[in-house]
Amino acid sequence: MQEPALTPELIEAHGLKPDEYDRILEIIGREPTFTELGIFSAMWNEHCSYKSSKKWLRTLPTTGPQVICGPGENAGVVDIGDGQAVVFKMESHNHPSYIEPYQGAATGVGGILRDVFTMGARPIAAMNSLSFGEVSHPKTRQLVHGVVEGVGGYGNCFGVPTVGGEVRFDPAYNGNCLVNAFAAGLADADKIFYSAASGVGMPVVYLGAKTGRDGVGGATMASAEFDETIEEKRPTVQVGDPFTEKRLMEATLELMQTGAVISIQDMGAAGLTCSAVEMGDKGGLGVKLQLDAVPQRETGMTAYEMMLSESQERMLMVLRPEKEAEARAVFEKWDLDFAIVGETIAEDRFLILHGNDVKADLPLATLSGSAPEYDRPWVEPTLPEALDPASVPGVDPIDGLRALIASPNYCSRQWVYEQYDTMVMADSARTPGQGAGLIRVHGTEKLLAFTSDVTPRYVAANPVEGGKQAVAEAYRNLSALGAVPLASTDNLNFGNPEKPEIMGQFVGAIKGIGEAVSALDMPIVSGNVSLYNETDGTAILPTPTIGAVGLIRDPETAITGEAREGHVALVLGETHGHLGQSALLAEVFNRVEGDAPPVDLDAEKRHGDFIRANHALIKACTDLSDGGLALAAFEMAEAAGVGVHLDSDDTATLFGEDQGRYLIACNFDQAEALMIAAGQAGVMLASVGRFTGDTVRMGRSEAPLSDLSEVFRGSFGATFG
Repeated sequence: MQEPALTPELIEAHGLKPDEYDRILEIIGREPTFTELGIFSAMWNEHCSYKSSKKWLRTLPTTGPQVICGPGENAGVVDIGDGQAVVFKMESHNHPSYIEPYQGAATGVGGILRDVFTMGARPIAAMNSLSFGEVSHPKTRQLVHGVVEGVGGYGNCFGVPTVGGEVRFDPAYNGNCLVNAFAAGLADADKIFYSAASGVGMPVVYLGAKTGRDGVGGATMASAEFDETIEEKRPTVQVGDPFTEKRLMEATLELMQTGAVISIQDMGAAGLTCSAVEMGDKGGLGVKLQLDAVPQRETGMTAYEMMLSESQERMLMVLRPEKEAEARAVFEKWDLDFAIVGETIAEDRFLILHGNDVKADLPLATLSGSAPEYDRPWVEPTLPEALDPASVPGVDPIDGLRALIASPNYCSRQWVYEQYDTMVMADSARTPGQGAGLIRVHGTEKLLAFTSDVTPRYVAANPVEGGKQAVAEAYRNLSALGAVPLASTDNLNFGNPEKPEIMGQFVGAIKGIGEAVSALDMPIVSGNVSLYNETDGTAILPTPTIGAVGLIRDPETAITGEAREGHVALVLGETHGHLGQSALLAEVFNRVEGDAPPVDLDAEKRHGDFIRANHALIKACTDLSDGGLALAAFEMAEAAGVGVHLDSDDTATLFGEDQGRYLIACNFDQAEALMIAAGQAGVMLASVGRFTGDTVRMGRSEAPLSDLSEVFRGSFGATFG
């Protein structure tokens, strides 16, 4: 095939700026081949190189006595005792899911699952955080159906329970939905597999499904804004096969037991290119590939296509040569491809051969390590004026509650999570619909809690406080179950970093996240950055999603009960009635105003510790977040099928979103004991009502629980069903 001439237009189409191309010429001392241009484009795009974010990511706390492996590998690894580790990560598949919702979401799930089992862990839990445009937008319904069906279609067939997640709607996502996928797995702490190659002359082995033309250029597409040519990008979206991935997982885990694996890497973004370069670079070795040996499902594939294909369900491994026959037998048993496609070499080269032609010959370490790193200009965001409480009219509490629970942002998401398998593997102890999911660690007494959180409108108003709040809410969701938070993963979704105001949002959020994970001992052990989430110059809301994992060592300490008739309702933490950026303000008054609520990290830590220390006195617990006390009390009552009567009818008291607070349900004697304990601990604990009857009453405003429950559980399906 005649390779195209490298015109400025072709270089620009590969996402490379003129100065970046000049740098390539300087590095290799000549014009690159077409395949080399594609390789540089893949390795230097934002999605793979983090060139706009590396400077700030380095500031995040990533270590702790519980951390076995922090950022830099396929997933983070955290010790959970007894020689066991939890392996987890969250990653975005935003651009592909907007272009092709089903396959974009499905392959997002597939990719994050591979990140986990590549480390030697068997996946035990999945979550997803989904952001869509306004309900009335003509594309929203198609996106919701396609994404939810894609997540369920892949995860259900693969056989991993979905235990939690989020769904939100805002006009800012009209042209760019967000699909953030989380997966966690279990492994022996002393049997974690890493990606650094070692040894010269070791076979490089291709594992899994065959290579096709799907996803060619996907990583570059994911590092660009959208415009009116969006439909033309459909071929850059990968196509997934969950049944092949299931076989790949079983084969990979079986292979790891043979001792054949020196290093192993998932073929994710930029496919064969990124996986080979990362393995070689981490091991200080070069890599030579012979593309004729790559299993292909299409005829006439070029070196460019094979190197940049993002076909799914593939792995790359460096193999102990004496174990080749044993390793090959495992993959043949599972009816998967096993092909030696190259070898490690002592020279610092990335040498690509196709037939008798050299298609690429690049300095491997430089290719990996010399990606541009930008210190993007940024400006401090202008913080909004504090909301004047007098500007918010008082509302009838039941009317305010009804408006929230009828909104797709705050109604029950059962229409979504009922399409996911939440009980497969039979270890789910708490399924979606509440603050955090819970999985039993099979064969032990331990439980792992999982949650995902961010409030984008807070981050947009005040990136530092919004970043802190995302971590703090994840901490509260875990603490409300009695879990000790272990560590976090972040999925940082922002607009165009070349705009100083967008970069300012990113920097502020990183500062807030870093401060919070340090104060709450939840180091960031893995993550993903997704930038250029814009369409025609309009950015999404800054959405730094935080996924977090907590541990319950003794099931007796788990707080998993329900409110019951006669229980007292208590609020832990101070209530000031902060209505700025609140759900009530947005849903009832169509106003997005005021500053985000401040986050007191010392108070967050004290309150979480108080919940865990007094778990025996608490029957049910949830944190107070969106919608404040009114929504939290309703959700707790509705889940238990019992009414709730709150003493206050004050709008700010009921719907304010002050941080660091929990709603507790317990009997009267336990409430008295908690009050004494709160006094001794120096924390605020107040009685706010009781759970009783079959109505929801706030002050003198009242409605049947059954009527409100019908609204709450039926609204999402009525809108999208």
